[in-house]
Amino acid sequence: MVWSEGGEFERTGHVAVVTEVFSDRIRIAEQNVRHQVWEDGADYAREIPARVTEDGSYWVRCSFSDASILGWVIQTDDDLHAEPLTELDPRVLNLVPGRVRPAAREGNTWLNVANPDEAAYVAMMGGHKLASDAIDPHFYVRMSETAAAELKRATDELHALFMHATDYVLQDDARLARFNIPRVLWPKIHQSWDNRRNQLITGRFDFTLSERGLKVYEYNCDSASCHMECGKVQGLWADHYGCDEGRDPGDRLYRMLVQSWQDSDVDGLLHILVDPNPEETYHALFMREALERAGIRTRIIDRFDRLRWDMLGEIVDDEGNPVRWVWKTWAWETALDQIRAECEGDAMRLDSYRLGERRAETPRLVDVLLRPEVMVYEPLWTLIPSNKAILPVLAELFPDHPYLLSTHYALNDELRHNGYVEKPIVGRCGSNIRMVGADADVIESSSGQFTDRDSIYQELFSLPVVGGLHVQMTTFSAAGKYAGSAVRVGSSPLIAGGSDLVALRVIEDRDILGLQEEEGPVGAGYQI
Repeated sequence: MVWSEGGEFERTGHVAVVTEVFSDRIRIAEQNVRHQVWEDGADYAREIPARVTEDGSYWVRCSFSDASILGWVIQTDDDLHAEPLTELDPRVLNLVPGRVRPAAREGNTWLNVANPDEAAYVAMMGGHKLASDAIDPHFYVRMSETAAAELKRATDELHALFMHATDYVLQDDARLARFNIPRVLWPKIHQSWDNRRNQLITGRFDFTLSERGLKVYEYNCDSASCHMECGKVQGLWADHYGCDEGRDPGDRLYRMLVQSWQDSDVDGLLHILVDPNPEETYHALFMREALERAGIRTRIIDRFDRLRWDMLGEIVDDEGNPVRWVWKTWAWETALDQIRAECEGDAMRLDSYRLGERRAETPRLVDVLLRPEVMVYEPLWTLIPSNKAILPVLAELFPDHPYLLSTHYALNDELRHNGYVEKPIVGRCGSNIRMVGADADVIESSSGQFTDRDSIYQELFSLPVVGGLHVQMTTFSAAGKYAGSAVRVGSSPLIAGGSDLVALRVIEDRDILGLQEEEGPVGAGYQI
C-alpha cells in the first residue's frame, strides 16, 4: 500500500506491506509511523478499516485525516495486469545549449541595487550580469522535464544515503579516524548528531548529467554557496533577456529556505558570521533576507572585533547581545585549523585540548562555534558528510548504486586503468584536485592550500561539453529535500570557485530530443 507525500508523510510518502485482508479491515507491516513494539505474537503493525460495496469494490479508509492513500500494488508471477515499463531514451538526459536574441533594452540595469544582496552581487560581479565577461551573456542551458525529475529524485535519495553513511561512520572510531578530525572533537560531533540531527538548513550536490547517466561528485552541506544565483539571479536574468522558454528550476529555492528557517528551533537573535569576501557577502545577505522573511531577527558579524567576552565569560556582540544562534559562511574546517595551529601540530596537546575555553582577547571563530550555549547552522556533524572521506564509505555501503562513482582511499589498478580524480578529503572551491586519464596523463589539476590533507580517489566521469563549455549540474537541498537546480560552466573540465554560473531552463522532453535531432550530438562542443 502506498501513500503520497503530504500531511503525516510530508517528506517521503509511505509504503506498508499488507499481511492479511478481511472484509472489514486490513493488517499491515510498516516502519516509522507509531514507533512502538508490536503486540506479542502479532505479525502486523496496525489495522486499517475497510469496506466492500455492493458491486464488489474494496475501499480502505486512511487512518490519518491529513494523509492520502495512492493505492496498492501487487507482486505476482502473472504479469497480465502489470503496468508496462517503457525504456527511457538516454538522450533525454542530455543538456542542450540555448541563446537568447539580443534586445534593445539588454544593456539596462536589471538587478535591484536597492536590495542589499543584489547590490553586493553587482559590486562583486562588476555589473549587472550572471556570468563573467568571458561567457556569452546570451548563453543558457536547457534540460528536460525528465532530467529535472531525476535530479529531484537523486537529491532526495542521496541526502538520505549520506545521512545513513554519516551514522555508519559515527558508529566506528576506525572509520571516523579516516576523516582527520581532532579526536578531542569526536564526543561533541556525536552529541551534535544525536541531539540535533535535523538542524540542517541547506546543502548543495554537484553532479554530472548526460546520456551516460547521472553521477554525484560530492555533497557540500557545510557552508555551501551559489544559492542566490540559483534562487534569484538566474530568474531575473531570464526576465530581463526575455527568456521565456520552459521554466526556472530555482524559483522554489527561496521559499523553501524560508520554510526551513520557520521550522528551525531558532528562538532569539541569530548572528550571521561572514567570511569577509565579496561572494560570501552577497550569499549572507541573501540568506539574511530568507531568515527575516521567516520572522527571525539577525545581525551580521563580518569582523570578529565586533565580538567580546562579557564578565561571565560568554560571547556577546558589540551591542551586548549574547551569541546563542549562529549561521555561518565559514567552513567548520577553518575552526578546526585554528585548533591545529594553536597546538602547533603536537598530537598530545591536540588530544588534550579543552573546548570552549577563553584563549584570546577577541573571540575567534572556533571560540564562537564550539561554545556549549551556541547552536550553529550548519551543525558540527556536517563535517562528516561534507568531508570527501565519506565517498569511499558510500561506495562500500551501496556498491553499484546508479548515482555513485567508484571511490577509494587508495589508488587501485581499476582506477589507474580507467582514469581517476584525486581529491583532498577536505578542500574548497576545487582546490588541489588532479584529474588523470586512462593513459596516466594529467588532464587537469588545480593548486591550493590543502596539499597536506589525505586524499580519496574517485572514478573519472567527465562533465558533458555543452555549447563549447564543460557543464556541471548543481542541486540545492532545504532541510534535506530538493529545492532547486543550477549549472556552473567553464572552459576547463575542472569546475572551481571561479567558474561561472549561467541560467538553466527546464523544457519538455520532446523539445530536448528535437533540438538534438536538429543540431547534432551533444558533447561535441557545438554552439547554437
